[in-house]
Amino acid sequence: MPTYILMTKLSPEVTKRMKERAKIGREWIQNVKEKCPDVKFKSHYALLGSYDFLDIYEAPNEEIACKVSMISLSLGASSAESWTAIPYRRFLDLAREI
Repeated sequence: MPTYILMTKLSPEVTKRMKERAKIGREWIQNVKEKCPDVKFKSHYALLGSYDFLDIYEAPNEEIACKVSMISLSLGASSAESWTAIPYRRFLDLAREI
């Protein structure tokens, strides 16, 4: 299954509710599990910088990855970007082909 990186920035309204962060996070993951049951999460990180969270996950295709981003936006993210990630060894194989 393809690997995706989700970069999320929370809206100011959600950042004002930091004490509810665990509850909001559980609601988000529950929504993803219900609406995108084939998604397999690998890692979840809180960040200090331009984005608030980084999630690494596998999804069957870009449409499901889009749904994961849309769920994030529906629950208070001001931005949610899903990036395709290619394993480094595969990247090297592709580079040798050009």
